[in-house]
Parts: sequence; C-alpha cells; structure tokens
Amino acid sequence: MIHRKSAAEIAIMEEGGRCVAKVLKRMKEVVKPGITTMDIAEEADRIARALNVVPAFKGYNGYPAVICVSVNDEVVHGIPSRTRVLKDGDIVGLDFGALHNGFYADAAVTLPVGEPPPETMRLLDVTRDALFKGIKAAQVGNRIGDISNAVQSHTESHGFSVVKVFVGHGIGRNLHEEPQVPNYGERQWGVRLKKGMTLAIEPMVNAGSDSVHVLEDGWTAVTSDGSLSAHFEHTVAVTDGGPKILTMDTALGEETGN
Repeated sequence: MIHRKSAAEIAIMEEGGRCVAKVLKRMKEVVKPGITTMDIAEEADRIARALNVVPAFKGYNGYPAVICVSVNDEVVHGIPSRTRVLKDGDIVGLDFGALHNGFYADAAVTLPVGEPPPETMRLLDVTRDALFKGIKAAQVGNRIGDISNAVQSHTESHGFSVVKVFVGHGIGRNLHEEPQVPNYGERQWGVRLKKGMTLAIEPMVNAGSDSVHVLEDGWTAVTSDGSLSAHFEHTVAVTDGGPKILTMDTALGEETGN
C-alpha cells in the first residue's frame, strides 16, 4: 500500500531531511586521505545526536552502523571499518537516514577523496545529474517509469550503466515503503504519481557493467567487474507545485548546482 502524506507530515519529513543534509554536509569536510571509514561513521553519529535525530540504519535488518560507507567499487551498504583507510583518488559513497518525530528521511552523496582523475569525477557528475533528471520527472500525473527512464537515459547516454538489483523506494513512517523506484524502465510505466507521495530516488551508477554481487559480510554490494560505482539520493515529495526535495539545505546547495 502507498501512503500519501499530508502537508503537515511532509513538513516533519523536511525537518528531518534538513538534518540528514547537515550530516552529509559535514562529511564533505571530514572526508580526506588518511581517515578511516569508521571515523566517518563516528562523526555522522555525533552530528545526528547533536541535531536530535535518530540514525535510521543502525540495527535495521541487522545493519551494524549509523551510515553506509561504500568505497570505490562498493556500490551500496558498505560497513565502516577502523582498518579501511581512505587514500587520495578514492571515491566514497555515503548513505544516511534519520528518524524525526515518527518519519524517516534518507539521502546519499558520493564524495571524492583528494583529487581523483577526471574520468572518475565524470562518473560522479553524471550520477548526480541523473538524480536530478529523475527528480524533475516526479510530477503529479507522471508514472514511476518516467523517473526510472529519466535516470537510465541520462546515465547510458554518457556510457555508464545503472544498477538494476537495487532500487529507490517510498519512504515515510517506514524507512522503506511502496512503491519501488527502479533506476531503469519505460516512460509511462508503473504507478501513477499523486500528490503526497514521498519517494527516495537514488541512482546507483557503475563505470563498467551493471552486474553486482554481495560480499560475505552479507551487506556490502560491489561491482562484479571491479569498476567504480557512484550513488546519489534525495527524499522527494510529489506536490501540485512539482517535486519538493526534503533532504535539501543550504548545506547541500552544491548538489543542485546552486
């Protein structure tokens, strides 16, 4: 069942979403060569507590950390480690969600570590742009497939591939709700978008093949060919005035090109 939200409920989600944005903003200052992925997780937890929101992921279906930290060929759900040290030229995907006054918000960003090569930065740029292409399609009267196709078309036009085994999702009182939001598909396919729907739109884009597999830890998904992968995400409300990003703050202004 799809749960549409009232204006008041969307406002609560936006409050929590701004906190998610602030956590990810801080990560831009933290991420640098020489830190461990656990350093990132501990700082994310500290900021979340200071903002009085509850990190959404720790304990969710047994996930052990407050933030997913996925490095290089890790697509999603990377587990922070005290022994994994970031080095110059890496990229790191950070996925963070928070619970605030009974509602969830969820966002992700992939950050460069030091100075990755131009082709790596192009992967990040294309993935981020694909996210906003998808968000633009989240209009009342469109269908889920319009979002999916916008993401896929933009990604593939630049020679990259979209991950198909992981998808975006509805979000609200639960971290994962209906409908699913694939990053591939046909226009005018799937559920009709209506006012009050709230969606986590999250392109996952690989530099090589779209094939992925999960490591023995049961969580970390990696590209099967070892190619780099990028991940960007926002929580979005479908409104009569167009899509409204709920995980946006001046903190994440760069993500919209502002």
